[in-house]
Amino acid sequence: MTRDGAETLALQALGWLAGQEALFTRFLGDSGATAQDIAVAAGDAAFLGAVLDFLLMEDAWIIDFCDAAGIGYGMPMQARAALPGGQAMHWT
Repeated sequence: MTRDGAETLALQALGWLAGQEALFTRFLGDSGATAQDIAVAAGDAAFLGAVLDFLLMEDAWIIDFCDAAGIGYGMPMQARAALPGGQAMHWT
C-alpha cells in the first residue's frame, strides 16, 4: 500500500470513528486531542497512524469499520504499516 493510500484509508477510519459517539469520545480521551484539534491533526500522517493504532486495539472495531467501508479486514494493518511508526516491531 502506498502512503497516499494509507492516509486516505486512515482518513476514512477517522470519519467513521467520528460517527461512533462513544468510541470517538474514548479516542479523544485516550489521545488527549480535542474535537477542535482533529481538523488540524488530520493532515498529519503520524496522527493518522495513531487513529489506526486506536482502531487496531479491538477486533470488533476493525470489523465494524471495514464492513462499513467495504474493505478487507487486513487493510487497516497494511495502511498502518505504510504510515510513520508502522514499521516498528510489535511483540504483542
